[in-house]
Amino acid sequence: MENITLNNLQTILQSARSGAAIYDSSDWGKILVSDRDRLRFLHNQSTADFEKRLAGEGCDTVFVTSTARTIDLATGLILDDEVLLVGSPNRREYLFNWLDRYIFFADRVKLKDVTDTLASFTLMGDESAGILEQLGCPKLTDLPQHSHQLYTIDGVEVRIAIGTELGLPGYRLICDRDKSATLHQSITNLGVAIVDEDAWECLRIAQGRPKPDAELTEDYNPLEVGLWDTISFSKGCYIGQETIARLNTYRGVKQYLWGIKLAGSVAVGATITVDGEKVGVLTSCSDDGEILGLGYVRSKAGGVGLKVMVGDVEGEIINIPFVRHEYPV
Repeated sequence: MENITLNNLQTILQSARSGAAIYDSSDWGKILVSDRDRLRFLHNQSTADFEKRLAGEGCDTVFVTSTARTIDLATGLILDDEVLLVGSPNRREYLFNWLDRYIFFADRVKLKDVTDTLASFTLMGDESAGILEQLGCPKLTDLPQHSHQLYTIDGVEVRIAIGTELGLPGYRLICDRDKSATLHQSITNLGVAIVDEDAWECLRIAQGRPKPDAELTEDYNPLEVGLWDTISFSKGCYIGQETIARLNTYRGVKQYLWGIKLAGSVAVGATITVDGEKVGVLTSCSDDGEILGLGYVRSKAGGVGLKVMVGDVEGEIINIPFVRHEYPV
């Protein structure tokens, strides 16, 4: 990576954290779930408690297999008569088909893939609230995470939701695709940095946001990932619930997702060892001047501060903000 490219990347990353930056997440999957049984259906198909949610609220949830292996991490925004599910870009069709499979004859549930008709942006950074205020939207920082409502920005109707996919301060903005260029221009006219895919991947790894085919696969369950906050341990039965409850009750999580600070670049899939013994595997890696990775490490090996070898490169386990590894009290 040339210095000028690296310098630009570091500037964008700094803006995303302490300034303001925008990422185009329009290719992330969007599914509208409608009809009378929509909340009960999602309640039964994922880890979060949907039945207690009201319009204007939202939550993160995980869709898992019957043995609690992860399919996707998604956000559900509760609308007046629908739920908008926003999932990962590479799980759009899979998740739609998965949900459709569990709609039975008596269920009053309809699914509609609206990815191609709705655009979405992530406005992130400490100054993101001020950017929205300049565009005529009041500050939303006092509302709970995932709260959302409609606003109008330069003639474009926009649904603004509290929070970002990375756990950074900011907002998700959703609008009709045919108006998205106007919205994007209104925001970038205020000097907001543009986050491209390379910068997003660096932010994702630094924050510890898991993604399908890397950290979210059928090799891992949500507790190993550290997605405790997406799981209701008090609601009734749902797909994968028995396995998750057993792991929680008997403290049975045998590996955890951690960040890894690396002394050099390493190929994804490299073995993580301690004193020559295999303790895990590297699932993601990025380089923005500092080389960081994500990987699963056996719980008995240790946590933050543990010195490891990743392939033939030295590393140290570090905390990642997006996940946590404490059992609920």
